[in-house]
Amino acid sequence: MLKERILKMGTLGCVSCIVGSVVIVIHAPQEHMPSSVQEIWTLATQPAFLAYVVATLSIVLALVLHFEPRYGQTNLLVYLGICSFMGSLTVVSIKAIGIAIKLTLDGINQIAYPQTWFFLTVAAICVVTQLNYLNKALDTFNAAIVSPVYYVMFTTLTIVASVIMFKDWSGQNVSSIASEICGFITVLCGTTILHATREQEPPPPVGTVTWYVSGDSIKSPEEENLITLRSSEYNEP
Repeated sequence: MLKERILKMGTLGCVSCIVGSVVIVIHAPQEHMPSSVQEIWTLATQPAFLAYVVATLSIVLALVLHFEPRYGQTNLLVYLGICSFMGSLTVVSIKAIGIAIKLTLDGINQIAYPQTWFFLTVAAICVVTQLNYLNKALDTFNAAIVSPVYYVMFTTLTIVASVIMFKDWSGQNVSSIASEICGFITVLCGTTILHATREQEPPPPVGTVTWYVSGDSIKSPEEENLITLRSSEYNEP
């Protein structure tokens, strides 16, 4: 539909990203489902997760202030890095909002808690930021490349944030953790292949002169040595 092409190695990169993501999801730890907004707030204020939030915001600020003006138009990972890091925080906030809505509908009012409004504000800011930079990425790069890379980065960082927040790896065996690491390496390889084979528009030949006649035909000096201009507004002297 978009009439965009992807190279053969790019197809291999897409397949690698999908396979790696499937492996990660299959072997991902069973996530603990909090029963209240206060419980999520307690988990979100743990030192380990606070360190992740600080690191995420620092990376996003560095990407926005330093890397975007210099490399945003040439490096796909700048825009998608911003989207993915903010997306990992969005998931946590949306989960808290979902639990608050569910409990409120069940008769346990969660609207009065300031944590609910805090998570709502964080979710709104993160979603707006994601949409802004995702649109920039789609306007700048091939959508066939942006979609799988963004999916992979977003999924990976969301799993990392969930593991840090809920400490789900503590109950996993060695084989499951090894499978997740292998899936993550596969994802990285696929992302590298996609980024390395990003389609670029071929530059026009040097010295080529093209004539546009009536807006619907193209002629070059080799095809026609003389072009007659016809216009109802042109009067010969």
